[in-house]
Amino acid sequence: MRKLQSQGVHHITLVGADRKTSIDFWEGVLGMPFIFEQPNLDRASESHLYFDPGDGRLITIFTDENRKPAPERTPTDIGCVHHIAFAVSRVTFLQAVARLDERGIRHSGVKDRGFMDSIYFEDPLGLLIELASYRFEPPHGHTHADVLMEAHKVRVARGDYNIAEIHLADAIEALVEGSRATLSSDRTPKDPYTKS
Repeated sequence: MRKLQSQGVHHITLVGADRKTSIDFWEGVLGMPFIFEQPNLDRASESHLYFDPGDGRLITIFTDENRKPAPERTPTDIGCVHHIAFAVSRVTFLQAVARLDERGIRHSGVKDRGFMDSIYFEDPLGLLIELASYRFEPPHGHTHADVLMEAHKVRVARGDYNIAEIHLADAIEALVEGSRATLSSDRTPKDPYTKS
């Protein structure tokens, strides 16, 4: 038996209402360019809209002009999508509360997740959307997942409840030390300000 190895999210497809609601939200609120449209090849009565969430992958929406927005919260039963999270830069995240308030969009306020900050709000169809901003940048040659895995190991070894900024900083230091050579024979912390 062999795995079917994934290499990233290709796209996420959602069932939308009418075309305008989808374009107004995904491009008009979240800034995702509307890159193409074609018929839903499995259901001729629907259109298939494609948006770029910022990383070249795709968010796609099935629309039908006979469907109207229904803003009740989408189901969170077993097997259902709870929410979709999108990465935003720190400067964008710092504007999120004001920009959502300006539009009258109800939101959670800023949530401290230890390794990132989040804010939650619903799209016009009741799907929970998260805007997430990491508190760190991974060292060159590493990913956010590499840092988080290393931070998890640090956190568990220390018996701490959740990943915090100290775990991230120590994880980044460990990843750099493990992946970058040095001519020094001793890489331990030093104090160059002490008088000898």
